[in-house]
Amino acid sequence: MNRKPTRSSIDSSRAELASVPLAATVPFDSDAAADLNELQAAGLAIMRNVETVIDGKHEAVQIALTVLLAEGHLLIEDVPGVGKTMLAKALARSVDCTVGRIQFTPDLLPSDVTGVSVFNQAERRFEFKPGPVFANIVIGDEINRASPKTQSALLESMEERQVTVDGITYPLALPFTVIATQNPIEMEGTYALPEAQRDRFMARISMGYPDSDSELAMLDSRDTGSPLALISAVVSGETLRDMMLTARAVYASAAVKEYAVNLVRATRDDRDLRLGASPRATLQLIRAAKAQAALSGRDYVLPDDIDSLAVAVLGHRLVPTSRALGHHHQDSGPVIDDIVRRILADTPVPVGGGASARSVPAVRAVPPRPVGPTGTS
Repeated sequence: MNRKPTRSSIDSSRAELASVPLAATVPFDSDAAADLNELQAAGLAIMRNVETVIDGKHEAVQIALTVLLAEGHLLIEDVPGVGKTMLAKALARSVDCTVGRIQFTPDLLPSDVTGVSVFNQAERRFEFKPGPVFANIVIGDEINRASPKTQSALLESMEERQVTVDGITYPLALPFTVIATQNPIEMEGTYALPEAQRDRFMARISMGYPDSDSELAMLDSRDTGSPLALISAVVSGETLRDMMLTARAVYASAAVKEYAVNLVRATRDDRDLRLGASPRATLQLIRAAKAQAALSGRDYVLPDDIDSLAVAVLGHRLVPTSRALGHHHQDSGPVIDDIVRRILADTPVPVGGGASARSVPAVRAVPPRPVGPTGTS
């Protein structure tokens, strides 16, 4: 049953949010969240808007929106031409926020991302010229084409929501989300993201090829132009901030939190993994589950929320052993996804509601193995 806050509590929470960074943690207050019905309606409007551009990829669109509401960063990894950049642009245009775009290339410099200090001869002093990272939603296209030095320019901004240039720290606008794309198949002229940077992405998704009906519909809708030119913002920046506060206030019982911890700890002890998930993964798994619960109209998290997000949130953080990889040396994604699903199946699900006395399903369905990005499992 959803809690219905008073209008005065919503106004006070908005005033509080204006002075508190979205990435910060605030105490849970059952009367501080906005109406979940409003959040659900706004989320549905965003997804419908994005799906006018992206055909037949409802799950990918839903996870992308979940990451946005959970104040995380998204990595879209797939072969060329399946709509990675289109999804990022459509999501950015559906919200009335500032958008920055970075086309990563081998000759891109860190200052091209963060900004640079330029000498003003008229005033005889240096002035800071902000880079494209100073936006609410930053689209990083083909992030693995830039050198590791340039990739690392995003590390501070993604984790701490700030940029330090010439010893001066500049806070970034809030909300702040990085949506990056990369091609996992082509290795020529690319630099794989280091584990430290992959860990900063809340989730990784793959678009996959569309089905035949969606591909036929795409031929009709894009015959005369790009559908991106026809979409506009359906949610204001203020509304998005309220949605983020609402998602952050969703309740996660002690039993659900323990379940998330057990899943993450199981990755550290698994025989097929030489690197398990970090504590940051546990935090982001719970935050993403809260956002998904809010989009479903619930003010509490279920184990099913954890299960449905585990592959997307944990998979890109794990490093399999050479024995587990076998012949999948270039594309370890399917192997890792199968390992996460096995861990899900082996981890006991909490029964009972913990501190909230909410009942949860004793049996849940492990997410099915999807078709791989190239049409094969």
